[in-house]
Amino acid sequence: MTARLARITGTLAEARPLRDAGLYELVRVGTQGLLGEVIRFDGETATLQVFEDTTGLEVGAEVTATGSSLVAELGPGLLGAVLDGVGRPLAALAAATGDFITPGASAPMLARERRWPFRAERRPGDVVTGGDVLGTVVEGGLVHRVLVPPGVAGTIAALADGEHRIDEPIGQLADGTPLALWQRWPIRLPRPVAHRLPANRPLVTGQRIFDLLFPLAEGGTIAVPGGFGTGKTIVEHSLAKYAEADVIVFVGCGERGNEMAEVLHDFARLVDPRSGRPLMERTVLVVNTSNMPVVAREASVYLGITIAEYYRDQGYRVAVMVDSLSRWAEALRDIAARLQEMPGEEGYPTAMASRLGAIYERAGRAELLGTPARTGSVTLVCAVSPPGGDFSEPVTQASLRVAGGLWALDAQLARARQFPAVQWATSYSLYVDAVAPALGAAAGADWSELRRRILMLLQREA
Repeated sequence: MTARLARITGTLAEARPLRDAGLYELVRVGTQGLLGEVIRFDGETATLQVFEDTTGLEVGAEVTATGSSLVAELGPGLLGAVLDGVGRPLAALAAATGDFITPGASAPMLARERRWPFRAERRPGDVVTGGDVLGTVVEGGLVHRVLVPPGVAGTIAALADGEHRIDEPIGQLADGTPLALWQRWPIRLPRPVAHRLPANRPLVTGQRIFDLLFPLAEGGTIAVPGGFGTGKTIVEHSLAKYAEADVIVFVGCGERGNEMAEVLHDFARLVDPRSGRPLMERTVLVVNTSNMPVVAREASVYLGITIAEYYRDQGYRVAVMVDSLSRWAEALRDIAARLQEMPGEEGYPTAMASRLGAIYERAGRAELLGTPARTGSVTLVCAVSPPGGDFSEPVTQASLRVAGGLWALDAQLARARQFPAVQWATSYSLYVDAVAPALGAAAGADWSELRRRILMLLQREA
C-alpha cells in the first residue's frame, strides 16, 4: 500500500537528511524495517510507497535510507528461482520466517554461499568494454555468460579461473574496478543494446492456431485479452512449456494464489522436451499474487523484464509471460488515487497508456553490446483481464495501440471447451509479412496461401 508520511524532517540515516535522498531511493520504515521507496517530494514532505503491509505503523516512525534504488541482482543462480515482486527469494524467506512472510523480512536475491565454477575467456592485458564476455559458468543446462557491466571499460589487470561466490571478485581492471560474476541493475531502467533489429524471425509457440494464423516474432509483443475463465493463464502456461525460447520469465502479477500454486506444482515436474532436463532449469518465476501489496505488484513487471534483458544480453531468446497487465494497471490506479492525482478514464491515471507503452518498448530483438558479436531477444506476451470481457476498456485499448498482435479469447468458445479459445475473427498479427519467408522455408512454400485460404473459409463461416 502507499503510505504518506507527512513532514518528515529528521535524518534518514547518519548525516543524510531527507532532502538529500533521491527519487525512487529505497528506504526502511519503522522498527520492523518495512521496505519502501520515495516517489514524491513536496517541500519538506516526502511521499513513500511501501512494498509491505503498513498495519501498525506509527506516526513519527523512523525512516532510514539505503542509498540505492530498487535493483535486480543479475548473475548465476537466477534460473530456477522463485521470487516475490521486489526480488526476494521465497524459499529463503520461508526458511527464515516460516510460511508467512514476516514484515521487514529480507533475503538477497542471489545466494551468497554457493560457489560457481568460472572459466575465463579473457586474459590480463585485454581491453574490454561494457557487454564483453569475460568467461562462462555452467548453470543447469545453460551456459551463463559473465559480462562486463554496461558503462564499464578498461584493461584487465587480473582474471582468475576457479570456483567463486557471486560477491567475490574474479579479477579487476587496471584502474582498480573489480570484476565479479554478478551485476546490479535498476529495474526501471532499460538495459542498453548496440542496435535494434527487425522482428523478422518467428518464435514458434507449439500452438497451431498461433503459428499458422497469428504468428509471433522473436522480440515481438502480443496482448492476450479475455474475460474470466477464457484460458489466458492456460495459453501462457502452454507457451512457457513449449515455445522455442531459451529462457522463460513468468511474472504472476496480481493473479489468484491458486494459479501461481499450479505453476509452481507443474513447472517443478515438467521435463523440457528439447533437452530432457527439468523445465525449471531455464525458468524464472516472479510471484506476486492478488493478496500482496499493490506497489510490489507494480514493481514485479519491471523486475521480470530486467531479468529477461540480462539473459538477452548474453545472446539468448527470452520469452516473458505477464499474467496480467490489468492487475498491474489496477495497482497504478490505486497508487494514483492515494496520491490524489487527477483520474483519467475509469479512474486509471492519465499517464497509464504511456507507462504501458514503455513496458512494451522494452521487448525487441537486438544486436548486443560487446564481443563476441551476438544477438538476443525479449518477447513479451501479456494477458489482459477486461471486466466482463469488454475489450473497449482502457487497459485493453492502450495495449492494442502498442502491441504487435492480438490473441483475443472468446467466452463462448471457452464454454464449448475449445482451447485455446481464440476468436479468429477478432485476432490478428502484425508480424505475418515479416516472418512469412522464414515460416515458408520451414513449413513449405505454400504456407502463405494455405493461411489465406483458411482465413477466407473462417470469414465465410462467420
